[in-house]
Amino acid sequence: MLLLAGAVPIDDPTLLIGPVTYTKKGITLDGRELAINRGNEAMMTSACITCQHYGVDAPMGMVAGDIGMRKGSEAIYKYLAEHLPEMGAKVMTLHYVMPDLKLNKKVLATIDTMAEKPALIADAGSMYVAKAGGDAHYYDVFTPDLGEVAFLADDKADHPSFTRGFIFNMEEDVPELIRRAYAGKNATKTMFVKGAVDYICQDGEIVDTIREPSIETMEPIGGTGDLITGMISGMLYAGVDPLLACRIAGRANRAAGELSQPTPATQVQEILLCLPQALEKVHKDLGV
Repeated sequence: MLLLAGAVPIDDPTLLIGPVTYTKKGITLDGRELAINRGNEAMMTSACITCQHYGVDAPMGMVAGDIGMRKGSEAIYKYLAEHLPEMGAKVMTLHYVMPDLKLNKKVLATIDTMAEKPALIADAGSMYVAKAGGDAHYYDVFTPDLGEVAFLADDKADHPSFTRGFIFNMEEDVPELIRRAYAGKNATKTMFVKGAVDYICQDGEIVDTIREPSIETMEPIGGTGDLITGMISGMLYAGVDPLLACRIAGRANRAAGELSQPTPATQVQEILLCLPQALEKVHKDLGV
């Protein structure tokens, strides 16, 4: 099972758990319809499309509403800490959630008890709490953007807001930020750094960069980075090597953007509609 967990921006902390299905209007989980905007919903939709492309089961979703009051995020942490071993997750992606160091460590302690541990992917808040707790070694893939990789590079900061200025201003030197993140043991074996140029890293080395197609109008469209995390999640569940999954996802994300012919008013769901065709194109281009 592929398990996708995270909070959504609604004022209802009720925990929803179930298979994720999607239509052009949004996703449905545990009988609740959620609009595709960005964040977890976009990531889950991308993972659904990817799972369908590879012919594997649809992902299982776990979400709760959280608009900054923490209750929804706490419900996710607590459920995972208590029930993860019985859920049978082979891959688990943790995304937008309010960082809680104590509760996240409880989830990791539960994982330590499991004979078959799931592959772990983290982005956004889940990546922040992993780094703040010194727990990056538990995870298989991080998918930071440039601001987030600066946070990973700062061995003193425990939240992106506290990234020291001299490091934050090094965004023009992404390879140095990546070097610092690995030197501080705050990066994963495989890491995808999202930006105008995408950097794919393995064991501390930059092994691939993706520059084309460069589509400036994608920059203001919220949620495009979430599509990458979702694709990587679906591919790992389908048995694709993490490094190859990153290479495919980065190229497919750009191809989908190009196919959608975006304007600054384009919404992420319009790009998602092009994802199946983009995946086909990238597989053909890479010969995989």
